[in-house]
Amino acid sequence: MTTTKVDFRKTRDSYRARSGELRLLDVPDTTYLMVDGHGDPNTSPAFVEAVTSLYPVAYALKFASRRDLGQDYVVPPLEGLWWADDMDTFTVARDKSRWQWTLMIMAPDWLDGPHVDAALAQAGRRKDRPPRLDDVRREVLSEGRCVQTLHVGSFDDEAAVLAQIHDEFVPAHGLEMVGRHHEIYLSDFRRVAPEKRRTVLRQPVRPRGA
Repeated sequence: MTTTKVDFRKTRDSYRARSGELRLLDVPDTTYLMVDGHGDPNTSPAFVEAVTSLYPVAYALKFASRRDLGQDYVVPPLEGLWWADDMDTFTVARDKSRWQWTLMIMAPDWLDGPHVDAALAQAGRRKDRPPRLDDVRREVLSEGRCVQTLHVGSFDDEAAVLAQIHDEFVPAHGLEMVGRHHEIYLSDFRRVAPEKRRTVLRQPVRPRGA
């Protein structure tokens, strides 16, 4: 059977962003594989364990989709939700030890809960069983109206862009922030030099006072 491989980075508007351009868009409800954690991503073992637990499940899901349903796709990029009790830790202090996060990989809409359960079971049979496999879950994320842009460079250089979103763009458009700061890692940060990393920065918003 010949299948067409879908690349969601090319077909979904929610993956489109340009450096220096802040734009509003409506993001549809999206299903993800998710793992939660907290602490500095540069030093927290849980962060590395989350990454190495998500990918085996995501690839097991992809191969099952191609084999059983005849629908192939490129595994979407890693994404992350980030938040803290004091959001200034993202734009001012950058105190990463206080950050909470959820790492995610999108799962296509045509794959349901039983498909994910089967992929989890398959990943669990690996000799190198993913360390946080039991924490991987399937969940639908509802963000709705968002502002997003593309950041090119080190994660530590995001603060100025985030401050522009939080302190300038959002209030200037009569909006307020809701939900959690969202990052989409178009570049594999394990392999790409910091100055060349391409990251979509997204912030859910709503009309002020709504």
